[in-house]
Amino acid sequence: MTLAYLLILLVSIAGMITLDWKFKLAFFRDAKVSAVSLALGVAMFTAWDDMGIRQGIFFRGSGQWMTGLQLFPEYPIEELFFLILLNYLALNILEFAKRVRGKK
Repeated sequence: MTLAYLLILLVSIAGMITLDWKFKLAFFRDAKVSAVSLALGVAMFTAWDDMGIRQGIFFRGSGQWMTGLQLFPEYPIEELFFLILLNYLALNILEFAKRVRGKK
């Protein structure tokens, strides 16, 4: 059970990759721009999390669904994959919305 949350995140990221591939939304449209955008988004939210952790606002939750692995104090590995999923989803939604509005 300790891998459940991480596995769910990985399956969700695989779903984002599948949608991206099928509709050429982000990485399959422009890999370089998408990689930079994803990296900057994850870095920004990681810095945000770090500030919250240092101020005692954010802390690592515990539960049977988490691996227990931390990248740094109070920052579980699942958080990194959640941020990747969140930013990838945002990239895909942005491109999809542009297409719906008729902009390429």
